[in-house]
Amino acid sequence: MPKNKAIEISTFVSHEVIERKILLIHGRKVMVDSDLAELYRVSTKVMLQSIKRNPRRFPSDFMWQLTKKEAKRLRSQFVTSKGRGGRRYLPYVFTEQGVAMLSSVLNSDRAIEVNIQIMRTFMKLREYFLTHRNLEKKIGNLEKHYDEKFAVVFKAIKALLEKAKKDTGYRRFDI
Repeated sequence: MPKNKAIEISTFVSHEVIERKILLIHGRKVMVDSDLAELYRVSTKVMLQSIKRNPRRFPSDFMWQLTKKEAKRLRSQFVTSKGRGGRRYLPYVFTEQGVAMLSSVLNSDRAIEVNIQIMRTFMKLREYFLTHRNLEKKIGNLEKHYDEKFAVVFKAIKALLEKAKKDTGYRRFDI
């Protein structure tokens, strides 16, 4: 693939766009089938057909279908129905590993480039949380060593860290 084409695709799908499509469901970071299909510029139906032709590539810890209750909660959070009648089946969600496997069944330049961007975004989020987790530990250790005069400072720092966690870009669904 020519270098300029790869740059064109990867800049078109930014980390921020991808981060907004990552959800936290059952404590796992996932992406919904329709969001992935939109990024790949294929219909959800075509994407799922490719997956159904390769079921061994998508075990239940890579991809699963939401229950009616979960789908209803997801729909109530976002307007997802487009056109007449909306979806006729329950949506599937994909973990990072499931998204990586998609590039093996969707054989297009765009799918490869979008997958690279998605993998980079997942790595960026992982690094972000590791950094914050380490910072929280260090602050906890400092709190133990210093007196109450700094309690206000530590409380303010913790509040900033919590705000930063909420601003990561993905939405949490405890369903």
